[in-house]
Amino acid sequence: MPLPIMHNHGLEHDLSALARQHDRRQILRWLSTVSALGATGTMPLLGCGGGGDAGSTATSSSTGTSTTSTSTTGTTTTSGTALNTCSVAPEETAGPYPGDGSNTSNGATSNALMLASVVRSDIRSSIDGATGTAAGVPLVLTIQLTNTNASCASLEGYAIYLWHCNRDGKYSLYSSGVTDQNYLRGVQATDASGNATFTTIFPGCYDGRMPHMHLEIYRSLNTATSYTNKLKTTQLAFPVATCTEVYTNASGYSSSLTNLNKSSFATDNVFSDGVTLEMTTLSGSVAEGYTGNITLSIAA
Repeated sequence: MPLPIMHNHGLEHDLSALARQHDRRQILRWLSTVSALGATGTMPLLGCGGGGDAGSTATSSSTGTSTTSTSTTGTTTTSGTALNTCSVAPEETAGPYPGDGSNTSNGATSNALMLASVVRSDIRSSIDGATGTAAGVPLVLTIQLTNTNASCASLEGYAIYLWHCNRDGKYSLYSSGVTDQNYLRGVQATDASGNATFTTIFPGCYDGRMPHMHLEIYRSLNTATSYTNKLKTTQLAFPVATCTEVYTNASGYSSSLTNLNKSSFATDNVFSDGVTLEMTTLSGSVAEGYTGNITLSIAA
């Protein structure tokens, strides 16, 4: 990551200039850098490097033990009145490659949330000085957030951080060969309908796990700068039939097909307790790409 050019105009001058040129997220990023530089005389690396497996963890459950996230499972009718019903979705591990400030990569804090351009819809390419685009079958994924404390009403203005592996099963910032990339990571705010939409690729399947994506939910874009502010961590699953279709027919996914054939939801260390509340609905084709949808709720 390129080091910022330091001038001799003073901190107050620099921050004033930043306030005119950058948004709050960029200012937070520079403040963190300036503070660390003043204390140690060295420049910390944010979201760079490779290796590391000390990701944050949480107990997996599909029995309703979490009180902060739910998934809308349908609508019931009583005496002619439609009632929204919500079911608590499991809290899941962020895994070893979150890039949310909770662990390090090559001895430096890995925090993609502090990247100036991380708030984006299309997450297929790397940003902020990193170059590279993740190849794969296009997938447009819409995640809806609703409030289980308000009859599953839509939640506007919340932030979702989504990240996942590429078609080779590798995670940017961490995996060998892509430590200099930050693609397939991005943050979106929910709109008035509670929706956040990401344009990405269909994830690969690596040995030992079923195909999946990770996400964290934050109260707002302003708080989506560190894992310490997250409200919820969970994972998304994908229908086996669609995974098989992609891995059989799309270029570059051959190893994913081999890994998928060795795996199952029953043996997966995250999804073995059930995937009903984490299953994404998909439609489309390898030739045209896919669209996906899932609804989650939090007790807001």
